Amino acid sequence: MSPSRAPAGSPPAEPVGPHHRAHLLGLDGKPQSSVTLPLAFSQIVRPELIRRAVVAAQSHRRQPYGTSPTAGLRHSVEWSGKGRGVARTPRLMDSMRGAQAPNTVGGRPAHPPRVDRIWAKKINRKERRLAFASALAATREAKLAAARGHLLPHGASLPFVLEDPVEEVASAKAARELLQQLKLWADVRRAQDRTHLHGSGRARRRGRVRRTPRSLLVVTAAPGKAVGFRNLAGVDVVPVGRLATEDLAPGGVAGRLTIYSKAAVESLRSRLGEVAA
Repeated sequence: MSPSRAPAGSPPAEPVGPHHRAHLLGLDGKPQSSVTLPLAFSQIVRPELIRRAVVAAQSHRRQPYGTSPTAGLRHSVEWSGKGRGVARTPRLMDSMRGAQAPNTVGGRPAHPPRVDRIWAKKINRKERRLAFASALAATREAKLAAARGHLLPHGASLPFVLEDPVEEVASAKAARELLQQLKLWADVRRAQDRTHLHGSGRARRRGRVRRTPRSLLVVTAAPGKAVGFRNLAGVDVVPVGRLATEDLAPGGVAGRLTIYSKAAVESLRSRLGEVAA
């Protein structure tokens, strides 16, 4: 068999284009040079695969729940038997009031949730990796970012790759000034203005008082970097080692507006097992 032909029975390879390049921006927002992106940024965007990977990740965090084993069964009941002209509903002792059956007030639930239900959804390893690469490629599409509701500067070229000093931003003031230079502060203001409080209800009782839309994602090379962005509304700071498909596509919707540092791009290349072009 020639080395150029795939072995029989192997799945078809995903068509991948050439390495894409992005402008390397300085802290003043002006392009300095260009940087070659990892090959994963050239993958075809697969929205259905991204959503499946995100749902699988969310399912592993879901906490099983169920009713009490004795819910609706805490009665002393009796059944008079057949042939008496009454329904076969269990009734309270020395009474005709029905109890304990699902069709009675205060009776047991017919099909209650059970704690032994398996909520976790499985996904193949190759599918999960392909979904991650597809989510990375989606951060290069301005149309997908606009469809998510992000406010982009006119003629913006995605993704934003900044010089490594961006990882040394330690205050929210410095982060705001940097985003204003990049003309991305409007997207943070969008998330800030659309933050709202939940009224009385289940969400508020469970601690989910505020609902804040997602804004920028800042990807760093290591943990503890770019801490000045963490206090901005809707902004998340994630190191490359913990970067997941759900960070790049919150809710399973691809195209999140993302800022990478140059060191993060190189670390991402190492994580994906690629050699620098």
